[in-house]
Amino acid sequence: MGTKRNKPVQEKDDVVIRFAGDSGDGMQLTGSLFSDSTAFAGNDFATFPDYPAEIRAPQGTIAGVSGFQVHFGHTNIHTSGDLADVLVAMNPASLKANLKWLKDNATVIVDTDAFVEKAFDKAGYDGNPLEDETLEGYRVIHAPISEMTRDAVHDLGLENKVALKSKNMFALGIVLYLFNRKLDKIYKAFEEKFKSNPLVVEANKRVLRSGYNFADTVEAISPTFNVEPAELKKGLYRNITGNTATAWGFIAASERSGRELFLGSYPITPASEILQELTKHKELTVKAFQAEDEIAGICSAIGASYTGSLAITTTSGPGLSLKSEAIGLAVMTELPIVIVDVQRGGPSTGLPTKSEQSDLMQALFGRNGECPTIVMAASSPTDCFYSAYHAAKISMEHMTPVILLTDGSLANGSEIFRIPRVADLMEINPPLVPPNDEDYKPYKRDEKKLNRRWAVPGTEGLRHRIGGLEKENIEGNVSHDPENHQLMTQLREEKVNRVADFIPEQELIGDSKGDLLIVSWGGTKGVMLTAVEEMHKENQNVSLAHFNHINPLPKNTEEIFSKFKKIVVCELNNGQFVNYLKMKFPEFTYQQYNKIQGLPFMVSELKREFYALLSK
Repeated sequence: MGTKRNKPVQEKDDVVIRFAGDSGDGMQLTGSLFSDSTAFAGNDFATFPDYPAEIRAPQGTIAGVSGFQVHFGHTNIHTSGDLADVLVAMNPASLKANLKWLKDNATVIVDTDAFVEKAFDKAGYDGNPLEDETLEGYRVIHAPISEMTRDAVHDLGLENKVALKSKNMFALGIVLYLFNRKLDKIYKAFEEKFKSNPLVVEANKRVLRSGYNFADTVEAISPTFNVEPAELKKGLYRNITGNTATAWGFIAASERSGRELFLGSYPITPASEILQELTKHKELTVKAFQAEDEIAGICSAIGASYTGSLAITTTSGPGLSLKSEAIGLAVMTELPIVIVDVQRGGPSTGLPTKSEQSDLMQALFGRNGECPTIVMAASSPTDCFYSAYHAAKISMEHMTPVILLTDGSLANGSEIFRIPRVADLMEINPPLVPPNDEDYKPYKRDEKKLNRRWAVPGTEGLRHRIGGLEKENIEGNVSHDPENHQLMTQLREEKVNRVADFIPEQELIGDSKGDLLIVSWGGTKGVMLTAVEEMHKENQNVSLAHFNHINPLPKNTEEIFSKFKKIVVCELNNGQFVNYLKMKFPEFTYQQYNKIQGLPFMVSELKREFYALLSK
């Protein structure tokens, strides 16, 4: 690689980098590899993959732009960042689509070989944006990435098209140089990812090194930057996405509960990676079944639950609709099952690669009959692990379905994850019936939880009947008695309500009373927390109540709300949680702030809204 020039180094607290290019330019891999290097450097970070919504959009168009944003620093990082300090733009379309996400004086790295007349037309430019005032005020690094990529691998005998598949690594090499990162960890990633093709490994190494060396020769890349490691607790860490964390959380719950894990699922964006991850772990008694459709997926999981397994099914909004009748079957039979809904933009097929919080009402009420379920929501990629674990615990211990809501941003976003010891996680105690228990009745209930016990078929002396028709209380025989139906309906609802006795009280960030309470739920926690922390530094009297438990709500919710002059509910939908709160606590007046663009909240827009509310 040669000797690196002695360029000045500027210290930074945190940095936001956005990689952008055509959907075939490998921006997701580039961003993931940089995130890995960030983890190895000891920084805290959060990422936001921004996939194109259109499948196979025309190359070089705005619709085909794929992005990956990573925010890293030496302090706690809660969000993927608002605006970028550095943009890598592999073509004119990616430049045009992402200029609005840049800070003033940001660094822009462009592949000058891609800035040709035909590409300007596709991107909607009248001329060359590198030669007019488009990039005025930015530090622009002009790099002939395509040409130098071909030069780096010219003696390997690769076809031009194959050679250019590595050009994203040239861009990565420039960024690694810019932030004083080493190449050895990336080399090892190549060796692992492409181990079946040594020629591809060598090509990527050469191109990465070529980009790094190019950056060393460019005077515009001065100074370079350094971000000190974050103060992290000792332990084993890795870069993890929300979908992977969800899968691991269920595996941990399986081990802790002693119940084999069964997943019955059907692939759907953006939930498919949970299924893919669980298929890798057969040695941990995981059974992952890819069913022919959504209905078969959940019905197979209900069958597995009946036989004593920790049963889960995974989907997104359209699939949750299809599963609704079977969820009712699980409610009626009072069998534990966790339904993971990785929310995406809707309705209908909607925006499969974009994220919303628009399935809350469906999760709460989207079934026929009186059919209450526990509803929870994960708040970050790493929290997906703990939420999945907790959902499994609640479902098994209370013998009822749990719907766990994540979303596309959490599923595909990543954070640094401190891997816990399973033995340190909370105990899970399924209410299994021992053989020949003379006291066993199918619907006889625990006095505190109102849950029935779990009798595994084939266990001696526990012959019983369950099914989709209404059951007689205690005995479990099919019953059409009106009074019994009312009793069983009320018992099933009260069983869900009593879960509030077994979940933590709602946490409040900030003072226990004040001028403004910010209320949020699910995957928006990081950006809400960042906005509140910044406003605390600006001496503003605001507090945050971020909800993970939605049905039932924590027992102290009403008490918290009563101590604030104003309440604003922020969510990535048209007001579903705020309407639910109005049903539960109509005595309060709620303001709301909603965003439905398939994009996360930005800290700046939240603070602007909060200051406006405080000034009224």
